[in-house]
Amino acid sequence: MLGAAATAQTAPPSEVMKLYDIAEAPSADRIYADIEKLVSFGTRHTASETESDTRGIGAARRWIFAEFEKISDECGGCLEVIYVGDTVSGETRIPDPVEVVSVLAIQRGKRDPNRMVMMSGDIDSRVTDAMNATSDSPGANDNASGMAGTIEAARILSKYEFDGTIIYAGLAGEEQGLFGGKIVAQHALDEGWQIKAVLNNDMISNISGIDGVTDNTVARVFSEGTRAVETPEEARARRFTGGEVDSPSRNLARYIDRMADQYLTNLDVMMIYRLDRFGRGGHHRPFNAVGIPGVRIMETHEHYDRQHQDLRTEEGREYGDTLDGVDAGYAAKLTALNMVTLAGIAGAPPFPANVKAEGAVQPSAKLTWEHGGDKKAMKNLAGYRVYWRETTAPQWTNSRFVGNVTVWDFTNIVIDNYYFGVSAVAKDGSETPVVFPGAAGAF
Repeated sequence: MLGAAATAQTAPPSEVMKLYDIAEAPSADRIYADIEKLVSFGTRHTASETESDTRGIGAARRWIFAEFEKISDECGGCLEVIYVGDTVSGETRIPDPVEVVSVLAIQRGKRDPNRMVMMSGDIDSRVTDAMNATSDSPGANDNASGMAGTIEAARILSKYEFDGTIIYAGLAGEEQGLFGGKIVAQHALDEGWQIKAVLNNDMISNISGIDGVTDNTVARVFSEGTRAVETPEEARARRFTGGEVDSPSRNLARYIDRMADQYLTNLDVMMIYRLDRFGRGGHHRPFNAVGIPGVRIMETHEHYDRQHQDLRTEEGREYGDTLDGVDAGYAAKLTALNMVTLAGIAGAPPFPANVKAEGAVQPSAKLTWEHGGDKKAMKNLAGYRVYWRETTAPQWTNSRFVGNVTVWDFTNIVIDNYYFGVSAVAKDGSETPVVFPGAAGAF
């Protein structure tokens, strides 16, 4: 194999020890208290009250902003807390002008600050009528839980330093058409941010489904199969070389699954090969739409009586998204899943760039790539790990650390029968998701 000299190098650790501590750190009590506080605003509908200090989305977003600032004060100003918003009007669910304002807390990386990973929850809530901006809409699970998990992640991860940047986001306008995500995604493009992963958390605290199943041991991760921004030329290349299930979002989902297996106990990830639930949407979608990798992390067994419902009881059946449907321990586990993923990616070196696979009518496949950052950003690089799997395998099954090289021959492994990829590995073992060759897999 090429790069044989690299095999004499000492491989980095196979696990990052601080991630075990991070996985144990989320507090179910703190998360529940934050969900309770968000519920206390009565309604967080996108078009609800903005002047009151106690009711409506204005009060809710100011409280979130203040919580992020409090966390920043505790870490010596390590978070830059900002509002990102715009006026939306003329839309089906926002016919009249409404300020859609999201809250971002940015923890800048020390070596590679423009390489970013984001965790998000949604600020807003709704009842049965999506246009009803006045009725009580607790939104305890949907989506105070995701917002509370994001705040908790900021509390804990702000105590650490990472090479890359972490963004903790409270996105607005989700129930009215994913407008907060659209506005923030455009802001990221305008600022030139290199967001490598968006972890959208939407409903992470319910464990009892309408299907009659109660289970606190499984989380779902939804991811797109092919990139939304794929060009016709790229689609043609993918048709002949593969990559239908290897978008960056899909390999991000595989990464999350591996992190759960390694660092969490009693939580399994169910990867769903679908952009979102059947015919439905979430706030990772606007990022996918502009080429930013993103997934949805959520509960496995939904209870539709507790989603988008007026508060009521009919024939002994209770409707509404209230606090009694919240399992804070489960929310803490899904928050931990996000946190080890954020820390793993932010702690890793720059992603491999311009990854290419070769080997048609050859006895061996070849993978080549380039360093993905400048000298400062690459300072933490230990080397690269190559991966391969059978084309029908859902997860990467084979890998080997090959050192600080940019080419690898897979001797006597025929390219037709396998998929290949490569990740960058830090000196402490932190690692990027696997990058699949070509435009189909590029982060």
